Amino acid sequence: MLRLPTDTSAPGQVRLPFVPVSATADRTAETPAPHTTTQRWSPVELVPPAGLVLLCAVLLSPGHGLWFDEAFSAEVARRPLADITRAITTGEGVTDYLADVPPSYNAPYYLVAHLWVSLPGLGGDTSLRVLSVLATAGGLALVTRAVTRLAGRAAGVLAGLVPATAPLLLEQAVEARSYGLAVLATGGALLGLARWLQDGRGLPLFGLAGAAMGLMHWYAVTVLAAFVVAALLLRGRAAVRVAVVGALAALPVGGLIGVNLLNGTGARNAEHLRDTGGTLADLAVEAWAGGRTPLLYLTVGLAVVGALRGAGMRVVGVCWVLVPMLLLLAAETVRPVYLPRYLLAGLLGLGVLAAAGVTALPRGARTPVAAALVGLSLVASAPLAVREPRERSDDVVALLLEEQRPGEPVVAADQRAALGLDHFVRTEGPRLRPDVVLPPDDAPADADRVWLVRRLIDGQPVPTDDDAVLTGAGLSLTRTWELPASKTDLVVQLWTG
Repeated sequence: MLRLPTDTSAPGQVRLPFVPVSATADRTAETPAPHTTTQRWSPVELVPPAGLVLLCAVLLSPGHGLWFDEAFSAEVARRPLADITRAITTGEGVTDYLADVPPSYNAPYYLVAHLWVSLPGLGGDTSLRVLSVLATAGGLALVTRAVTRLAGRAAGVLAGLVPATAPLLLEQAVEARSYGLAVLATGGALLGLARWLQDGRGLPLFGLAGAAMGLMHWYAVTVLAAFVVAALLLRGRAAVRVAVVGALAALPVGGLIGVNLLNGTGARNAEHLRDTGGTLADLAVEAWAGGRTPLLYLTVGLAVVGALRGAGMRVVGVCWVLVPMLLLLAAETVRPVYLPRYLLAGLLGLGVLAAAGVTALPRGARTPVAAALVGLSLVASAPLAVREPRERSDDVVALLLEEQRPGEPVVAADQRAALGLDHFVRTEGPRLRPDVVLPPDDAPADADRVWLVRRLIDGQPVPTDDDAVLTGAGLSLTRTWELPASKTDLVVQLWTG
C-alpha cells in the first residue's frame, strides 16, 4: 500500500512527490525522492569556499617556513617521476638520510604534488600550501552543493561554513600535505551520492571521488563506507549498485596498503598513533572543536538535533559520523589508530550534521544559533592566526648565512635537522651547499671550526656520533643558538679548536 510521508522539506526547498523505492525507503521519512529537478546553483554557495580562502590567507600571512612533514612533501615532489615511483614501490627513501622514511602511504599525493610543482611558476614552497588551500575550498564547495541538493540552500551554505571555520580543518588546509585533497575527494563523493539519490546519475562521480578519498588518505575510506551504508538505508536493494561501486572504489587503496606491506614499509610511523582506551569519539570531537568546551557542546547538541530532525541529511549525516567512528573503534581493539588529523574526513560529517540541526530548529532560532555556531568556531580558530612556527629550519639557514664563513663545515646531526637544512639551503642559501654535511656522514675531524645543527628534545640535544668525533679532534662547544618552535626545537652549535 502506498503511504504518503509527512512533508519535511527544508524552508525554500522545492516540494516533490515521494516515490518509495523499497520497504526500507518507505520507512525512512527523510528519504530524498528521485527526481530530475533540484535547486539551481546560486552564487551564495561560494560563500563557504571564499570564506575558507580568506581565513587561510590570514593564517599564511606570517610566512612561516615549512616544517618536517611539509619539507618532506616538497623534497619528494621535486624529484623525477621515475625516482618517486621507485621509492614508492621499493619502500626506500629518496635520500640517504631519509632511507627509513619512504613516500609510500601518501604515494598518490606525492604524484599529484609532483605534477603541480612541475607547472610553470609553481615550484616554490608556497605553491604546495596553495594547492592544499584550493583543494580544501573545492571540497567545501562540493559539500555545499551536495547538501543544498538534499536539504535546501540554507542547510547547504551552513554545512560549508561550519567546516570552513573549524580549527582542525583550517590547520590542515594551510599545510603542504594530502588532507586538502582528501577533503576535495570527500566532497566529490558526497555530491555523487546526492545526485544518485535524486536522479540516479551520480555513480561515476561517486566511484572516482571515492577512490581518490582512500588514495589521498586511507582513513577516508571509512567515510566511503559510511556513504554506502547511507545509500543502503535510504534505497534498500536499489542501492546494491552503490555498494558495488563503493567496493570497487576501495580497491585502489587496498592495493596501496598491499604494496606497503610487501615492500616492508608496513607500520612505519605508527608510533605517532595513540591508543585512546575507547575514548576515540570524545577525543575526536574535542579536536574538531579545538578544545573549546562551548563549541564542543553546541556542535554535539546541534548534531543530535540534526540526527533526529534534519530534513534531507539525517541518514547521510548520521552514517557519516557514526560509521567511521565505529570502524576505528573496532580497529583500536587491534592496534592504536588515533591521530586527530587522520579523522578529518569523518569529522566533516559532524559539522554537516550540526548544520542540519540548525535548520531543524524553529524558524526564529535558526539565525542566532547559526551565528553562534560559526562565531564560536572562529573564536576557537583565532589562535591559529598568531601561532608560532612549527619548525625554524629557514631561520637556521638565515643564521648560518650571516655567521658561517665559506669553507667551515655545516653538519646536520640528525634526520630532522638534515631535511630542514637540505631543503632551505637549496631554496634560500645555495652558497652554503659546498659546506653542508648530511647523514650518514659524520662531522669532519680536520676542521678548526664546525657548525652543528641538531634537534633538541626536552631541552637537550639529541646525542649523535658527531659529539665524539668533534671532541676527539680537539674541538669544544663555544657558542649555541637555540631556535624553539611548536613542533621541533633546533639548536645551532659552533665547535672550535
